[in-house]
Amino acid sequence: MVAKIFRDKDADLALLKDEVVAVIGYGTQGTSRALNMRDSGLKVIVGADNGHTDWTRAVKDGFEVMVVEDAAKRCEYL
Repeated sequence: MVAKIFRDKDADLALLKDEVVAVIGYGTQGTSRALNMRDSGLKVIVGADNGHTDWTRAVKDGFEVMVVEDAAKRCEYL
């Protein structure tokens, strides 16, 4: 089986430019994904437990952070 490799030219981020993407959790994977999408020009919010270190780190990194339920309601994509 041959793997298909996708490159930047294969993705059209303009399709998501006016949408809100929620990243649930801001641990190792959530941090990387949220920063990558934001750096790519997408509007990203973070869902985390209030008072958790994930919340504090996401705020420090400049994200709008809210409880998971509210983030899920606010976004177009999880």
